[in-house]
Order: sequence, then structure tokens, then C-alpha cells
Amino acid sequence: MITDYAALPATQQPVSANHDKNRKMVRWWLYAVFVVLIAIVMVGGATRMTGSGLSITEWKPIHGVIPPLNHAEWLEEFDKYRQIPQYQQINKGMALEEFQFIFWWEWAHRMLARFVGFLVAIPLIFFWVTGRLQDGLKARMLGILALGGLQGAIGWWMVASGLSVLTSVSQYRLAVHLTMACVIITAVFYVARGLAEYTEKPAPRGLQRFAGWLVLAILVQIYLGGLVAGLHAGLTYNTWPLMDGAIIPSDLFINQPYWRNLFENPKTVQFIHRMFAYTVLVLAVLHAVQAHRHAAGTTHARRSVVLLGLILMQAAIGIIALLTMVPIEWGLAHQGFALVVLSFAVAHWRACKGAYEMRAA
Repeated sequence: MITDYAALPATQQPVSANHDKNRKMVRWWLYAVFVVLIAIVMVGGATRMTGSGLSITEWKPIHGVIPPLNHAEWLEEFDKYRQIPQYQQINKGMALEEFQFIFWWEWAHRMLARFVGFLVAIPLIFFWVTGRLQDGLKARMLGILALGGLQGAIGWWMVASGLSVLTSVSQYRLAVHLTMACVIITAVFYVARGLAEYTEKPAPRGLQRFAGWLVLAILVQIYLGGLVAGLHAGLTYNTWPLMDGAIIPSDLFINQPYWRNLFENPKTVQFIHRMFAYTVLVLAVLHAVQAHRHAAGTTHARRSVVLLGLILMQAAIGIIALLTMVPIEWGLAHQGFALVVLSFAVAHWRACKGAYEMRAA
């Protein structure tokens, strides 16, 4: 009697064996997409911190793949950059070699973004046409593909904000661009982990919901971090735990109308980012307590402790970055570890809920 289903032709394998193989293939494809998305965000962070984001002043989704190939083309590209306020007010007198340095950062960021579009679309067509994509995933993957297209438009919308009046991009648009990237990462990793195999039964419903709220809280904190980055607020008030000599500093709402302080006052934005970091930490503590009360001895409870530890590490990195006035290595470490925290929180949330049901394509 043959029991090694892998040795049978695909048409003779049990449906469950075929589905399991297909789910594994789709999962590893999504892991590859996830890794490239992380790389895009990190290169984007380096692009921002090196002041490279406005070096390419046009949006050419197809022609823009080809960089300048000779000296004349480099001079043409450089001349376009010299027309914008960032050059005229901050980088006037920049040498061509310096321009090339910032150009390559932005070009690499855009190339990675284009590459991930193909990495999603082409395998998606293959898995769909060959029947390897179960019905429940089709709408999800189309949604992720649509979010990717929207993110490309948001990216140019962000860059365009710094080409006419501002010397850097709008903090509003930067925060939206960063957050949307993290939403896409969340969606891709959530679907991938939904295709994994779990030995632990799903967590109680309340624990599942709390895990989901934690993911949302981390995304909000990342959005607030985007505002801090856009305003360069991390370069001010570089003390901790006090800020401007107080736990609650003065002049948090000096601008009119008051709501503008939440987005445009560097002191207020940094203060809110700090306070919400404490909020996320408290939520993680409460979640760990809840997990040990209602799912003691399970992997769900153990993961909640790991998540708490990761959030504490991220807080420490953030404090170091603040106290050292955000050098590029600590700024990137803070951004990168935020992605680690977010990814683990997403994996934890999905594991609390368990895998997707196995359905026919």
C-alpha cells in the first residue's frame, strides 16, 4: 500500500495533500514579498535621512527605470533638481558627485517599489490560473495589489509636496506614505501566517481581539513616528524622561487653531509620540497578563511575553536615538525595529486566531 502521497502524480494525490502543498507555495511567495517590503521601507528611511527623497523630480513609472547613462544625462537630471527649493535654499553649490549620491538612494527606493509590484502580480496570476490559490485568498490578494498601486500614487503625492514651496516633503504625506507601507506589510504577513500550520488551538476570543487592537496601536504609533520624522522633531528636546524640563512641557498648544499643533508643532508631535509609546507599552503588559490568565501555559501566552519584550527593546532604541540626536544608524535602527515589533504583533494576532480553513480553489 502506498502511503507516500508526495510520490504520487499530482492528479492522484488526495485533495488535502494538494491543498497543503499549494498553501505552502503561496505562503513562501508571500514571505518573499514581505522581505522585499521591509527592504523598501528601510531604503525609504535611508533615503529620507540622507535628504535624497527629492532628488528625482519627475514621476516616470516606466521610463524612470533607466538612470542617467552618461555625463550629459547626469547634468540634465541635476539641472532639474537645481530648480526646486531644496537645492536653492539648502544644497546650493552641491557638486554633481553629491547629487549622484542622493539620486541613487531615491532611484533604488523606486526600483524596489516597482520590483515588488511584479513580485506580487506575476506569481498571483500564476497561482490563480493554475488553481493553486484558494477562493478565500483571491479577494485578499487583489486588495493587497490595489493597495500597492495606491501606495505608488501616495509616494509621488508625497514627493510632489516638496518640489515647489517646501524644502522637504510634507509631514502629513510622509506619515501617510509610511503608514500605508506598514498596512501593506501587515496585510501580506497576516495572510502568509494564516496559511501556516499551528499545533496550538486558537486563543479565546477576547485574547484574539486584544492582539488585533495591539497591532492597530502599533500602526498608530508608526504614523505618529512619521509625523516626528517629517517635522524633524527628534532633533529637538533631546532629553528623557523629562521633555523641556518637565513631564508635561508648556506651549503644547500655542498655534491656532489648536488642532494644528497635533500635526505641525514639533514639541506637541514629539510629546504625543512619547505618550503613545507608553500607552502601547501598557497595552502590551495588560495583554500579557490577560494571556497568562486565560491561556496559561500556551504558546499564545509565551508569545505575549516576547511581544512585550520587543516593545521594551524598541522603547530603549527610541530613547537612545533621541538622546544622541538621531544619527542615521540609530534612526534606521528605530525604524527597522518598529517593523520587527509590528511583524511579530501581526504573527501573534494571526496565531491567536489560527490558520485559514482549507478550501478548494
